Amino acid sequence: MYKDDVMVMILAGGEGKRLYPLTKDRAKPAVPFGGRYRIIDFVMNNFINSGFYKIKILTQFKSDSLNKHISTTWPNSPVIGHYIDLVPAQMRTGADWYKGTADAIYQNKNLISDEDPKYVCVFGGDHIYKMDVNHMLKYHRKRGADLTISAIPVPVEEAYAFGVIIVDENWKLIGFQEKPQKNAATIPGRPDMVLASMGNYIFNKDILLDSLNEEADNPDSNNDFGKDIIPNLVENNASVQVYDFSRNFVKNITETEKGYWKDVGSVDAYWQANMDLLDPLPEFDLYNQSWAIRTENSNLPPAKFIWRESERTGMATNSLVSEGCVISGGQIDKCILSFGVRVNSFSRVEESIIFENVNIGRYAKIKKSIIDKGIFIPPYTEIGYNRKDDEARGFSVSDSGITIVPKGAIL
Repeated sequence: MYKDDVMVMILAGGEGKRLYPLTKDRAKPAVPFGGRYRIIDFVMNNFINSGFYKIKILTQFKSDSLNKHISTTWPNSPVIGHYIDLVPAQMRTGADWYKGTADAIYQNKNLISDEDPKYVCVFGGDHIYKMDVNHMLKYHRKRGADLTISAIPVPVEEAYAFGVIIVDENWKLIGFQEKPQKNAATIPGRPDMVLASMGNYIFNKDILLDSLNEEADNPDSNNDFGKDIIPNLVENNASVQVYDFSRNFVKNITETEKGYWKDVGSVDAYWQANMDLLDPLPEFDLYNQSWAIRTENSNLPPAKFIWRESERTGMATNSLVSEGCVISGGQIDKCILSFGVRVNSFSRVEESIIFENVNIGRYAKIKKSIIDKGIFIPPYTEIGYNRKDDEARGFSVSDSGITIVPKGAIL
């Protein structure tokens, strides 16, 4: 059902420093994921599938790639009040870029005033998950909340990596711990679990605007929802409720997907989340047509595998292969290929993510690597086998040994 009284604001201006060099020329939400998607597609599909059609996407850093993707992928119908609008940083309130998550909304508060919704959803644009936002909105309304925050239970041993929400027995927020190294506050009745904030919020419009204006007048503010807006609302006895994301349900969801939420903010986390898609029964299912994950229509021909009776065998095992790819006598295993990749004869690629229009030459060997778009890998090249050699060629190598060949690299 179309939600006429709700406005969505997606924060998609993240610089994505920990994903560098994948974010060298693109914003974090525009980084490819799963072969044919972009990271932002997942939050977009969550809202579209939930019936929310008034969406503003706030961009800032290196947004050209993201702008093109949104423009070509997500058309809208303004004649009936639907819109998916890109909103670049405009410095409407001064000479500064966005100084924090709250400031990004503050600098665009005119959009909220003009639309005059009853509720405002403020969500991040850089996580992988499925969520029917209707459930969270119903919870917000039922509790009579001023603000509702989505959170996910995680083991107490992992609390150090998250912002931990402290709640009472009624799941009302009473405190917050920023990445506690010890003595993390656990969920009432569940001493082995803590509540990690997902950074997704539903505000009553007036509460949001009042909080933003108050924070803008505070010279000591961090201009951040987690550090400023939420603690101030709690201090002023506002009704700040916490929504348990692990109870969210979408049609035909698998058991492993309930509560699935991944922050792919580092190279290692990004690589692992992609590799997880290749499991026979993956935690995150791309194939549930009851909750379609839409993306750009490439208009490319089907993937092609060239094979004949010889050592030249074009073969892919345990892999995702996108449109326009040609596996011409090479072999891939546990790989994700974006559009238009060519794998030539006698080459072998394992446990790797290959972005669009990469051409892998004959007899090349690639292992545990991420190859950015448009790269030509010369014949007999080896990548991912020797860390020192890779670094000497100017490639980045992550903590766990994932080699990244950046966009524009010449081998």
